[in-house]
Amino acid sequence: MDDEPKVLVFDVNETLLNFEVMNPLFEHIFGDKRVLREWFGHLVMYSMTITLSGLYEDFFSLGQGLLQMLGAIHHVDIAQADVQALKTGMQTMPAHPDVETGLQKLKDAGFRLVTLTNSPPNPGGQSPLEHAGIAHFFEHQFSIDRIRTYKPASQVYHFVARELDLPASSCCMVAAHVWDTIGAQSAGFTAGLITRPGNAPLPLHRLPQPTIIAADIPAFADQVIAHWRS
Repeated sequence: MDDEPKVLVFDVNETLLNFEVMNPLFEHIFGDKRVLREWFGHLVMYSMTITLSGLYEDFFSLGQGLLQMLGAIHHVDIAQADVQALKTGMQTMPAHPDVETGLQKLKDAGFRLVTLTNSPPNPGGQSPLEHAGIAHFFEHQFSIDRIRTYKPASQVYHFVARELDLPASSCCMVAAHVWDTIGAQSAGFTAGLITRPGNAPLPLHRLPQPTIIAADIPAFADQVIAHWRS
């Protein structure tokens, strides 16, 4: 195991918050809730495309545009009400049932917790974490909107380390996505992978592997405490 990190940096979307609550919206629009995963895959791909192209559009607007693009692909009319419902859904997802228990374990063990999300702030309204009732666990909520560059670009993780006044090696990225852990580790972080359904390690020896792999946040917390606090 690496040295104990000073801060655990949590991804938000899917890692802490449950995207699957939007299944009924996609079933209503497309007649198939599985299109949610198609949309989410496009959302990840096009966020990276935008960064690689030197452009920027905020995550919620990108998600809305991609919903309309999928409508054209599937020959389905997308109502403006559906576009707005998607943005509302992205801002109001609940936490996974295991999250609060796992975060409390980490707080009780004395770990510092922050978040790093692709989602932009919500001026004048609640953040998704506040709406989910888990914002109080975190000392800071970082958004890539500050630097207009999406994960997994290395400058995103360096931005967080600078804001925390820590070397990258003192930070551990916790995410449900291997693309996020690879990006963080390439920037000098350690990483924990949460294998939410549909996510798994990528077993290629030339790529950095997560320091810890766990099925949920409590299991991650148990491993972190056992390795770094026992």
